[in-house]
Amino acid sequence: MRGRTALLHAGSGPEPDNHEGDTVDYANEAKMREGYGASVGILLEALPWIKKLTGKTVLIKYGGSAMESPELMREVMTDIVMLRLVGVHPVIVHGGGKSVSAAFERLGIPVEFKNGQRVTPANAMTIVREVLVGDVNQRLVDALNRHGHLAVGASGSDACTIKATQMSTELGRVGEIVRIDPTYIEHLIEDDFIPIIATVAAGDDGEPFNVNADVAAGQIAAAIKAHKIIFLTDVDGLYEDFDNKDSLVAVLSPDEARDLLASGAVGKGMIPKVESSLAAIDGGVPKAHIVNGKIPHSILLELLTDYGIGTTIERPGEDKQGVSIDKLTARLSPEEDQ
Repeated sequence: MRGRTALLHAGSGPEPDNHEGDTVDYANEAKMREGYGASVGILLEALPWIKKLTGKTVLIKYGGSAMESPELMREVMTDIVMLRLVGVHPVIVHGGGKSVSAAFERLGIPVEFKNGQRVTPANAMTIVREVLVGDVNQRLVDALNRHGHLAVGASGSDACTIKATQMSTELGRVGEIVRIDPTYIEHLIEDDFIPIIATVAAGDDGEPFNVNADVAAGQIAAAIKAHKIIFLTDVDGLYEDFDNKDSLVAVLSPDEARDLLASGAVGKGMIPKVESSLAAIDGGVPKAHIVNGKIPHSILLELLTDYGIGTTIERPGEDKQGVSIDKLTARLSPEEDQ
């Protein structure tokens, strides 16, 4: 409207000696019309996907470079706010391994891993909790609340949402999840808040445990009956052959994902994400998405466009609705899901 008005005003003065200015104006108007068409096309493309997601819960496992870069963090938070505004109920689960390692190094605590798990001595668990709950979680809450009163930060130990037992004595305060109580998360969703959950678990011995964020995300998604789970990573998705970038897999079934794991084609860092995707699907979540969080607005591109940008693992059969939808959604025509 502003561009069109400017053109009309530009043509309302005295007529010039030649009509070269009119030609420029018509050319500009044509370009703007093309731009309008592209913008409308984007909105129309998103509409059916919005209709399918409105009223449903989507869990986002947030990690990788998208959590380390302030610019990428802003873009992720914008995507999440956009989802909320169109009626989706986002839930964020995060770790913070790099921040924990940096804190350990500053304090002279050895950074050690065994079988992919961080060794967490009892005297270091306080540091882990301070970093994940007091620092990383609050930074995410602050970033999201710049858009309004939307986010509530939580620890997995709050209301014993995540309950764990010691995985092994040699790993220290590293927990194996034994139970997810979704009550607290569900109350936050019902009150129209966006839960942001740090993966510190309540221990069966009364002390907290450090738990794997990918594993926690998959189990929480199943417990809250999420419609989708999204893992933000630093790669584009799953490859049949990682060295061949043309072998990116767009969609595969749980059985095909298990075959890919068995083949050894899945990189070490992606194995927990694939296993947790499968755990979520086995727990009733219809679809899991693995996308590159370094791509700006990757969440919206994956969920609200015809082609998506990452890898989707989906179980066969009809999609199951996650949470109760509102009256508006109930009046929308159902369509096939993405």
